[in-house]
Amino acid sequence: MNVLDEIIANKRKEVALLKQSHSIERFRESENFTRETLSLKQHIADSGFGIIAEIKRKSPSGGEIKTDVNITEQASFYEKNGASGISILTDYNYFGGSVDDITAARKVVKLPLLRKEFIIDEIQLYQAKATGADAILLIGAVLQPEDATYLTNVARSLGLEVLYEVHTAEEVTYIPPDVDLIAVNNRDLKAQQTSLQHSFDLVKILPKNVPLISASGIKTSEDIDGLRAAGYSGALIGESILRQGHLAELTKNIRP
Repeated sequence: MNVLDEIIANKRKEVALLKQSHSIERFRESENFTRETLSLKQHIADSGFGIIAEIKRKSPSGGEIKTDVNITEQASFYEKNGASGISILTDYNYFGGSVDDITAARKVVKLPLLRKEFIIDEIQLYQAKATGADAILLIGAVLQPEDATYLTNVARSLGLEVLYEVHTAEEVTYIPPDVDLIAVNNRDLKAQQTSLQHSFDLVKILPKNVPLISASGIKTSEDIDGLRAAGYSGALIGESILRQGHLAELTKNIRP
């Protein structure tokens, strides 16, 4: 069993427990559920090339990254230094995150918040909306095409935008028609290996009418320049910013 298989097996158990303790109706009663969501897609378009800055404490590939991160301080740092949106890992066992991190960030920033999670059930979408998220991640590698389409439709009905992640050419063929953004993950979730070249190879077959995001392995302004020239609208960057704190350096030369 590879790491991705382990994560999904554990996620199924988590979702089963979530359904025992919460209901969709209960999530609908949350104060955040009636909040008008912010458009991650629009914020990226307005930036010229948008950076979705990520908050995560650890990962299977990177080990401990910033386990003592202060969510409100980190989110505020991202907003002040040019991020177009904030991605927040909410998986606990493998990434050290929590949905509470979204709620905390929501109180201090006016940027769109992306719930980055291994979403396999619609109740996770209601939970995302209730905790203050504006967008959710769906991962092609863990969803059947019909499930991906169903979850996309549910998310959009709740006012949540969908960032749909692909890693292989086969996954590209199953992208739901109504996603808001498409991300190419440069990291193989099964082998936990990363190559930025993956974005340059896959861009040739990606839809041209949906904003494209490159995720994982982006570290320098030169990387961003190359991705922008290749047709990408933005990048999702976490580990290098968390370790180096160089978000302002990455964003200072980006213009619409």
